[in-house]
Amino acid sequence: MKKQETPDINILAGQRLMVGFDGTEFNSELQYLINDLKVGGIILFAGNIESALQVKKLCRDAQDYAASCGLPPLFIAVDQEGGVVARLKPPDFTSFPGNPHIKNLDDAIHFATITAQELQEVHINMDFAPVMDSIPCFNEEIKREKDEGNGEKNGEGNCIKGQTFEETKKFNHLQEKKPFESIMKERAFKGSPRQVGELGAQVITTLQNNGVMAVAKHFPGIGRTTLDSHLDLPVLDAAPELLASSDIIPFKTAVKAGVSGIMLSHILYSKIDPKWPASLSRKIAKKLLRDELGYNGLVMTDDLDMKAIKCDIRTSITQILDAEVDLALICHKGPDIEKAFMLIKKLISKNELLLEKATESWQRIYSLKKKYLH
Repeated sequence: MKKQETPDINILAGQRLMVGFDGTEFNSELQYLINDLKVGGIILFAGNIESALQVKKLCRDAQDYAASCGLPPLFIAVDQEGGVVARLKPPDFTSFPGNPHIKNLDDAIHFATITAQELQEVHINMDFAPVMDSIPCFNEEIKREKDEGNGEKNGEGNCIKGQTFEETKKFNHLQEKKPFESIMKERAFKGSPRQVGELGAQVITTLQNNGVMAVAKHFPGIGRTTLDSHLDLPVLDAAPELLASSDIIPFKTAVKAGVSGIMLSHILYSKIDPKWPASLSRKIAKKLLRDELGYNGLVMTDDLDMKAIKCDIRTSITQILDAEVDLALICHKGPDIEKAFMLIKKLISKNELLLEKATESWQRIYSLKKKYLH
């Protein structure tokens, strides 16, 4: 891969896109995405996968075509978390029970080693894993609220903030009868935020030591939501201090482990940014993740086709550029991919600051591609 100090404006725009496509073999759609839109990467779903040999040829053909066009190699990604989210399935690929069943570092190493080897074999170079979302234990948080005196006092002790003593007691009773039903309960590691971080960091290190880029998700954490962002926009009103002391801890560990990428969630954290979900929020992507956590790697959105994103693609892209997010993920075929490319190109060509930030994004993208895709 040759060094490219000042890439063409089309490359600066297209490399900010990671996209899905239809088909199980290299086709005219992929030719258009790669040659005309200069996309930085592609993502594979079940509809793109028939067998190991077929996937290997598809990925190799796509990379060969990018090279023949004089373009950087492609990020080729898949969601291979194990368990309920695994696009590559038996008999050609190993089945794993998923993060809730990874109990120790040896389990994490075993999963990530085999997964990386199988991805490498078929020329997939990026895994949208591990999930670093931590599911809260609400009874522990209730106790902490009481101990810290954050609740209402009525002579019978401290209560949950905003509730009477009787309401708190009833809430405790309900929680003891029925555990918190997080949307991530079948995908997240079990344990405290520290334990989640340790297991996730081991998966990250093992994947990357075996040549596959890891992407930690979904920053700053969606373990406390019960609403699926594929269907609607979840809103969390957790205080920033609470998130910092729990949900964000695994992501700090991922940053220390040198994770290649971090995926932003489609959750509205109303106490941090009351207007934009994390994936479109400068307060979260730039100020929290980049500035406060000191993360210098690749930052990407979750799929912009999900129903949590209520605005049109033009608004989304404008926000992404403002937030200094490196990659916009658009997982389905449609006009939004071309619209996104054209808008990025237009905006960065007319605004010196956006052009400067686009060049910085390119440098992060280039650095990873040089390291893993030589």
